[in-house]
Amino acid sequence: MIRAIKKRRGDLIAVIGLFVIAIGVGGYILDNQRMRFPLIEDKPFEVKAEFATAQAVTPGQGQTVRVAGIRVGDIAKTELKNGRSIITMALDSEYDDLVRKDATALLRPKTGLKDMFIELNPGTSEAPVADEGWTMPISTTLPDVNPDEFLSALDADTRDYLKLLLNGAGKGLKGNGKDLREVLARFEPTHRDLAKVSTEVATRRRELRRLINALQRLNTKLAGSDEDLSQLIESSNRVFRALAAEREGVQGTVRELPGALRETRDSLEKVEAMARVLRPTADRLRPVAGALKRANDATLPFAKEATPQLRDDVRPFVREARPLLRELLPAVDDLVTSEPQLKRSLKVLNHLFNMLGHNPNGREAPGVAGRDEGYAFALAWLSHISVNLFSTADANGPMRNITLAGACNVFESSVASVPASEFILGLTGVLTDPRICGGDGAAARRATAKKQFGGKKAQG
Repeated sequence: MIRAIKKRRGDLIAVIGLFVIAIGVGGYILDNQRMRFPLIEDKPFEVKAEFATAQAVTPGQGQTVRVAGIRVGDIAKTELKNGRSIITMALDSEYDDLVRKDATALLRPKTGLKDMFIELNPGTSEAPVADEGWTMPISTTLPDVNPDEFLSALDADTRDYLKLLLNGAGKGLKGNGKDLREVLARFEPTHRDLAKVSTEVATRRRELRRLINALQRLNTKLAGSDEDLSQLIESSNRVFRALAAEREGVQGTVRELPGALRETRDSLEKVEAMARVLRPTADRLRPVAGALKRANDATLPFAKEATPQLRDDVRPFVREARPLLRELLPAVDDLVTSEPQLKRSLKVLNHLFNMLGHNPNGREAPGVAGRDEGYAFALAWLSHISVNLFSTADANGPMRNITLAGACNVFESSVASVPASEFILGLTGVLTDPRICGGDGAAARRATAKKQFGGKKAQG
């Protein structure tokens, strides 16, 4: 066996080579015939569509599904269900989210031999994505129309006229294909605009369908509400009758309308002039408006911190201060009345304080020549020296020590004439001290002084 293989080695290699070539050619042919290899390629995404007829549709013959002229899949299967043809479209796995539930499909011939393909409009982005196995309703699909079907819908005279038209067009366009192509090229913008118009008309058609449906529901509802409708008509009749009774008033209003319109026009002209002036101002205020947000953001922490104080402290204080403010209102009115005199008085005081605080040479260093601190500085030093001069103080402020000299009867006569002087001059200790005026004869001297000054008061 090994000797035979070695002897026929060239023939064996040739057979193996031919086998490999055959496998490659077969795979290439099958790939171009759009055969799916289960272990290599992903499973296609299948979507179905209902058509009135599937004439000339043959699965497995390379008939494709196209979107805007680009192949996205193949026609995989046709079947009959409830008198309608169901065509299964096997889309490539990369287009599994392409088809929406408002998609439309048209059967179109690719060649004159009726090599069919499906022109698929995937729908709008607002509609949900179609699930695998979803079937497009027949209302969103259209089959191919054959010329004999179109001609069979025409009567004999129309068919004759159409033949004459086509024959005349053929004779007129003979040898003028280039001119026709240029004419069609020039009509391209028109065709584009017509496509936009057709799109809007289709949108209006959907809106019109919704309007008719709404009117149908409205009429059905009105049909069941005869009494309410009659009351509405009677109320409208009364309203119109009242409007007719006010005809003169309406006429007067109409007569005044031209003048009002003229005034409105004049006002609008003035407003326009103001707007021309206001616009530059508004443009300059734009940076301020942009800075307001930053200011508000910066103020927000302060507002959060101040809110409890306003709520717990300021607001109760305001409530408690309201009665006092009501009592102060008459005094404030009188103060407002006397405001001119008060203003002049405050102005004079302001001049006085300016004179007291005037410092002609500024804040110079001590010891600089020409230094003049002004009256305020001198008053401060005067107050400081006064404290040193009057080192004794009571509840009324500092006082200066004094020395009084006199006889005991003089002090007793002074106290008898002015009793408060005993405490003001501090004579209590002198008059009560046994070593000074509080010894022998003190009682007799006091009685004599009291009698003397008491008699003068009585005579007076």
